[in-house]
Amino acid sequence: MSVEIGTFVVEQFKAAFRGYPTGVAIITVMGPEGPAGLTASSVASVSLAPPALSFSVMDSPSARLIAGADRLVVNLLGASHADLARDFARPGAPRFTPEQGWTILPTGEPVLDTAQAALRCVPLHRVPVGASTVIVAEVTGATVAPPDGHLIYHERRFITG
Repeated sequence: MSVEIGTFVVEQFKAAFRGYPTGVAIITVMGPEGPAGLTASSVASVSLAPPALSFSVMDSPSARLIAGADRLVVNLLGASHADLARDFARPGAPRFTPEQGWTILPTGEPVLDTAQAALRCVPLHRVPVGASTVIVAEVTGATVAPPDGHLIYHERRFITG
């Protein structure tokens, strides 16, 4: 069922979430032409049994690869990753350079060596919602690093602390 939503509600919705600080991640997959990834601020824990998380992606070349992938990595970012988050949020910015610190796992997915946590996942559900896809994924492996401060997305900016 489709309901027409007024412009006022859409603008208020966007304003509400701009003012709601969230953590930042880079979600990565190995595509047919090499690694692909994007910055996401929609990652949330879903379940402990099985360990699962969710995130949403909008339509872009990287998002389409992520939405269709059999395996992916959710790299949770810390304070030292603000520039990297910006790079993966902008089309055409440098990605997967040696200076950024990426490694390819034996299973094929790119992982950020300095991530606060790297969560290897297998998608369980893909739910189309408007122009987005919500992905629920089971975590099949994880590495956690010592704390590096926090990186949040708030009011269209990456903020460290």
